Amino acid sequence: MTLVDPDHPLVKLVQADRRFPLQAYLFLFEAMEYAQKHLGWGTEAVSEPVPGEDELEESEEPHRHLTGQELCEAIRRYALEQFGYMARCVFRCWNIHSTGDFGEMVYNLIRIRQMRKTPQDRREDFDNVYDFETAFDQPPPFQLPWKRSA
Repeated sequence: MTLVDPDHPLVKLVQADRRFPLQAYLFLFEAMEYAQKHLGWGTEAVSEPVPGEDELEESEEPHRHLTGQELCEAIRRYALEQFGYMARCVFRCWNIHSTGDFGEMVYNLIRIRQMRKTPQDRREDFDNVYDFETAFDQPPPFQLPWKRSA
Protein backbone atom coordinates (compact mmCIF):
# COMPACT_ATOMS: atom_id res chain seq x y z
CA MET A 1 0.00 0.00 0.00
CA THR A 2 1.34 3.43 -0.97
CA LEU A 3 1.05 6.12 1.63
CA VAL A 4 0.49 9.68 0.46
CA ASP A 5 1.94 12.63 2.33
CA PRO A 6 -1.11 14.62 3.50
CA ASP A 7 0.94 17.82 3.28
CA HIS A 8 1.87 17.34 -0.39
CA PRO A 9 0.46 20.20 -2.52
CA LEU A 10 -1.32 17.71 -4.79
CA VAL A 11 -3.17 16.15 -1.86
CA LYS A 12 -4.19 19.60 -0.65
CA LEU A 13 -5.37 20.47 -4.17
CA VAL A 14 -7.60 17.40 -4.36
CA GLN A 15 -9.06 18.21 -0.95
CA ALA A 16 -9.77 21.83 -1.94
CA ASP A 17 -11.01 21.14 -5.50
CA ARG A 18 -12.90 17.86 -5.55
CA ARG A 19 -13.70 17.87 -9.28
CA PHE A 20 -10.90 15.43 -10.15
CA PRO A 21 -9.46 12.64 -7.98
CA LEU A 22 -5.80 12.11 -7.18
CA GLN A 23 -5.65 9.17 -9.63
CA ALA A 24 -6.57 11.51 -12.49
CA TYR A 25 -3.70 13.86 -11.66
CA LEU A 26 -1.26 10.96 -11.32
CA PHE A 27 -2.41 9.67 -14.71
CA LEU A 28 -1.82 13.13 -16.19
CA PHE A 29 1.80 13.05 -14.96
CA GLU A 30 2.24 9.54 -16.38
CA ALA A 31 0.86 10.65 -19.76
CA MET A 32 3.26 13.58 -19.82
CA GLU A 33 6.18 11.27 -19.11
CA TYR A 34 4.89 8.89 -21.80
CA ALA A 35 4.87 11.76 -24.31
CA GLN A 36 8.39 12.84 -23.46
CA LYS A 37 10.11 9.49 -23.03
CA HIS A 38 8.21 7.12 -25.33
CA LEU A 39 6.93 9.44 -28.05
CA GLY A 40 9.92 11.80 -27.95
CA TRP A 41 7.66 14.85 -27.75
CA GLY A 42 8.42 18.11 -26.06
CA THR A 43 10.92 20.84 -26.61
CA GLU A 44 13.25 22.59 -24.25
CA ALA A 45 11.43 25.67 -23.15
CA VAL A 46 11.92 28.56 -20.84
CA SER A 47 9.00 28.52 -18.48
CA GLU A 48 7.63 31.46 -16.59
CA PRO A 49 9.59 31.97 -13.37
CA VAL A 50 7.98 30.59 -10.27
CA PRO A 51 8.25 33.05 -7.36
CA GLY A 52 10.54 31.75 -4.65
CA GLU A 53 11.96 28.99 -6.86
CA ASP A 54 15.63 28.97 -7.78
CA GLU A 55 16.79 28.55 -11.35
CA LEU A 56 17.54 25.01 -12.54
CA GLU A 57 20.92 23.77 -11.48
CA GLU A 58 23.27 22.83 -14.30
CA SER A 59 23.02 19.13 -13.41
CA GLU A 60 19.21 19.12 -13.61
CA GLU A 61 17.47 17.94 -16.75
CA PRO A 62 16.08 20.88 -18.75
CA HIS A 63 12.34 21.51 -18.64
CA ARG A 64 10.66 19.81 -21.62
CA HIS A 65 7.50 21.53 -22.70
CA LEU A 66 4.41 20.06 -24.32
CA THR A 67 1.68 22.21 -25.83
CA GLY A 68 -1.87 21.72 -24.63
CA GLN A 69 -2.73 19.92 -27.86
CA GLU A 70 0.32 17.64 -27.59
CA LEU A 71 -0.51 16.74 -24.00
CA CYS A 72 -4.13 15.97 -24.93
CA GLU A 73 -2.97 13.68 -27.74
CA ALA A 74 -0.45 11.98 -25.43
CA ILE A 75 -3.22 11.46 -22.87
CA ARG A 76 -5.42 9.92 -25.58
CA ARG A 77 -2.71 7.52 -26.75
CA TYR A 78 -1.62 6.57 -23.24
CA ALA A 79 -5.22 6.04 -22.10
CA LEU A 80 -5.93 3.73 -25.05
CA GLU A 81 -2.73 1.82 -24.31
CA GLN A 82 -3.51 1.50 -20.60
CA PHE A 83 -7.30 1.10 -20.61
CA GLY A 84 -8.32 0.20 -24.18
CA TYR A 85 -12.06 0.54 -24.75
CA MET A 86 -12.49 1.32 -21.05
CA ALA A 87 -10.60 4.64 -21.34
CA ARG A 88 -13.72 6.76 -21.70
CA CYS A 89 -15.34 4.96 -18.77
CA VAL A 90 -12.27 5.55 -16.60
CA PHE A 91 -12.27 9.25 -17.50
CA ARG A 92 -15.99 9.46 -16.74
CA CYS A 93 -15.32 7.95 -13.29
CA TRP A 94 -12.68 10.65 -12.79
CA ASN A 95 -15.20 13.35 -13.83
CA ILE A 96 -13.26 14.05 -17.04
CA HIS A 97 -15.60 14.56 -19.99
CA SER A 98 -13.62 16.72 -22.43
CA THR A 99 -10.11 17.88 -23.24
CA GLY A 100 -11.02 21.13 -21.49
CA ASP A 101 -11.03 19.16 -18.23
CA PHE A 102 -7.37 18.29 -18.85
CA GLY A 103 -6.74 22.02 -19.14
CA GLU A 104 -8.48 22.62 -15.81
CA MET A 105 -6.25 20.00 -14.21
CA VAL A 106 -3.05 21.36 -15.78
CA TYR A 107 -3.82 24.91 -14.69
CA ASN A 108 -4.61 23.67 -11.18
CA LEU A 109 -1.16 22.06 -11.18
CA ILE A 110 0.45 25.26 -12.47
CA ARG A 111 -1.28 27.20 -9.70
CA ILE A 112 0.19 24.92 -7.01
CA ARG A 113 3.61 24.92 -8.74
CA GLN A 114 3.58 21.26 -9.73
CA MET A 115 3.75 22.20 -13.44
CA ARG A 116 5.03 25.17 -15.36
CA LYS A 117 3.84 27.09 -18.39
CA THR A 118 5.43 29.20 -21.06
CA PRO A 119 4.26 32.74 -21.84
CA GLN A 120 2.53 31.37 -24.97
CA ASP A 121 0.44 28.80 -23.08
CA ARG A 122 -3.23 29.45 -22.45
CA ARG A 123 -5.90 27.46 -20.68
CA GLU A 124 -7.96 27.56 -23.90
CA ASP A 125 -5.26 25.52 -25.69
CA PHE A 126 -6.94 22.43 -24.21
CA ASP A 127 -10.47 23.19 -25.36
CA ASN A 128 -12.04 20.99 -28.06
CA VAL A 129 -8.81 19.23 -29.04
CA TYR A 130 -10.86 16.12 -29.80
CA ASP A 131 -14.26 14.63 -29.13
CA PHE A 132 -14.14 11.90 -26.47
CA GLU A 133 -16.61 9.64 -28.26
CA THR A 134 -14.60 9.76 -31.49
CA ALA A 135 -11.23 9.55 -29.75
CA PHE A 136 -11.96 6.63 -27.43
CA ASP A 137 -14.66 4.57 -29.12
CA GLN A 138 -12.72 3.64 -32.26
CA PRO A 139 -12.07 0.05 -33.34
CA PRO A 140 -8.71 -1.39 -32.28
CA PRO A 141 -5.79 -0.82 -34.68
CA PHE A 142 -5.57 -4.53 -35.52
CA GLN A 143 -7.70 -7.27 -37.01
CA LEU A 144 -8.20 -10.74 -35.68
CA PRO A 145 -6.57 -13.37 -37.94
CA TRP A 146 -9.88 -14.92 -39.03
CA LYS A 147 -11.34 -11.48 -39.88
CA ARG A 148 -8.58 -10.38 -42.27
CA SER A 149 -9.61 -9.56 -45.79
CA ALA A 150 -7.90 -11.40 -48.65
